[in-house]
Amino acid sequence: MPYLTTPPGALTAAATGAGRLGLGIPGYAHPLLAPVEWAELTRPGTPLHWAVLNVAEGPGGRPDPHCTEAAAKLHAAGGTVLGHLAMRDGSRSFGELVSDAHRFRDWYGVGGFYLADAPADRADLESVRRVADTLRGLGEDLRIVLGHGTHPYEGYADAADQLVTFSGAWADYRWSQVAEWTAEYPPERFCHLVHGVPRTHLEEAMRIARWQGAGTIWFTDRRAVGDRDPWASMPGYWDEIVSRIGTGVLE
Repeated sequence: MPYLTTPPGALTAAATGAGRLGLGIPGYAHPLLAPVEWAELTRPGTPLHWAVLNVAEGPGGRPDPHCTEAAAKLHAAGGTVLGHLAMRDGSRSFGELVSDAHRFRDWYGVGGFYLADAPADRADLESVRRVADTLRGLGEDLRIVLGHGTHPYEGYADAADQLVTFSGAWADYRWSQVAEWTAEYPPERFCHLVHGVPRTHLEEAMRIARWQGAGTIWFTDRRAVGDRDPWASMPGYWDEIVSRIGTGVLE
């Protein structure tokens, strides 16, 4: 069994339906390659928290009309589009990240930013906080998600709206352990991204996410084989996962 904790209020939330799980899409393929995936995100009742737009490891060198259209449709449907900023574990400079962020805002009108491969060590906290604070200054109510992929130093929880505390394979997730400090925060502060989840284990994966205190998830049966990106397309059980956690669905 995975190591599970019960955050304050978790049992009450489960009983009342509060704190329902939602979806965070870490980066579908380009809209030309994944038109169905992007269109499905605008379906009424889809429990979408956010979707990451990654044109070319960032905003690209010039506005992409296909990405502009996809982002506009998702905005019109009430969805939140996050621009993908590649931190590369802290190797990208402050200036590069802010420049990419400006282009995402100017070209695609994103509602926030996903800082991919964000550092997790205490030593990098202040530099990440500086980037996050600057990004918030680019508009009102911008959402900042730090894509650590693992549990970072606790101080990062105050630097962003949400932390990705797990990103990886189902074989690792089902035996994963959650950092004890996360129990002090509500589920909407954490996200889990898991690939290679079989349909037969979907309910188990959702149960792990709830008990480990994650409010946003992305589970897919696609696998990371070779250089294949498991996040590029929707899972084979898309309809099922939407029906399980969508608006008005009893859990």
